[in-house]
Amino acid sequence: MEWRDEALVLGVRRHGESSVIAELMTRAHGRHAGMVRSGRSRAMQPVLQPGNSVDAIWRARIEEHLGLYAIEATRLRTSVLMDSSQALHGVGLVCALLRLLPEREPHPMLYDMAGVIVDRLHEDGIAPALMVRFEMALLVELGFGLDLSCCASTGGTQELVFVSPKSGRAVSRLAGEPWRDRLLVLPAFLTDNEPESMVARENVQAGFRLTGFFLGRDVFAARGVPMPDARAAYIACL
Repeated sequence: MEWRDEALVLGVRRHGESSVIAELMTRAHGRHAGMVRSGRSRAMQPVLQPGNSVDAIWRARIEEHLGLYAIEATRLRTSVLMDSSQALHGVGLVCALLRLLPEREPHPMLYDMAGVIVDRLHEDGIAPALMVRFEMALLVELGFGLDLSCCASTGGTQELVFVSPKSGRAVSRLAGEPWRDRLLVLPAFLTDNEPESMVARENVQAGFRLTGFFLGRDVFAARGVPMPDARAAYIACL
């Protein structure tokens, strides 16, 4: 078997004396691992860094095998990411979130979003809001998407400013006011398509609290694993 695809490097682990097992997020084949011979060489180490984009050819005798990767760099971002601790934590978070996806299951929308984010991680005024939207999209892809289309109580579509932690549905200001202490804040940029560069920092923080609640409860806790350290580190940098 053989296929060729564009991919984002998620990470590597050592395999033998000179090879590595590379974990890639590919556009058409999803999160996919494979062995890279001489992956620890001076030529390959800079390529196989998290956040880099590569062209990957995967070969195996049968589909179930680990297979071999032949990899060429298409976009190296390490030098840019190294200039910012926020960017480094950000790429760690993107990779950790993509690892939540089932192996070998394509998610082209998330792949495209991840590529946009890693290209903008050094832009402090844009990347955080993009990251919140990425976490929202990930919840959808994992089957835990929030319903922000109308108020869970009244069915109205105006002034949706809360989210019910129980149902994951939006709640209007009027309906939610008596129970505001029990509800999550819904920042406006998640429903009105406000440009990322215009989103206030406090709204970004509210967005992370919102996505963090549902990721923590429905994804990480359900799998018995903790939230990745990179998430707390990234938010702390904001």
